[in-house]
Amino acid sequence: MGITDMRKSINGLSILVADQLDLDLFSGHLFAFCNRQRSIVKILYWDRNGFCLWHKRLERDRFQWPKSPEDVLDISSRELNWLIDGLSIYQEKAHKQASYSTML
Repeated sequence: MGITDMRKSINGLSILVADQLDLDLFSGHLFAFCNRQRSIVKILYWDRNGFCLWHKRLERDRFQWPKSPEDVLDISSRELNWLIDGLSIYQEKAHKQASYSTML
């Protein structure tokens, strides 16, 4: 999502995901939210028997939050790590993932 009111906690963010985005909260996905100043990120997810909310507040820097016209952007765990580390998810020089079906 673009900009989110960071006063929202588990219940408020769950309503955003389920009602506004029409997504399954129990899918195993992580749902990331950022404030207007891009200094706070919250990540909501379901963990076997309850919701977890991860919260990170930067004291000086800003997150490189993706500018996407879409409300929902599907990113990899690698891209999420880049985002949390202050990098853009669009890393042009990063090695591409290789996948093979057989080994010689």
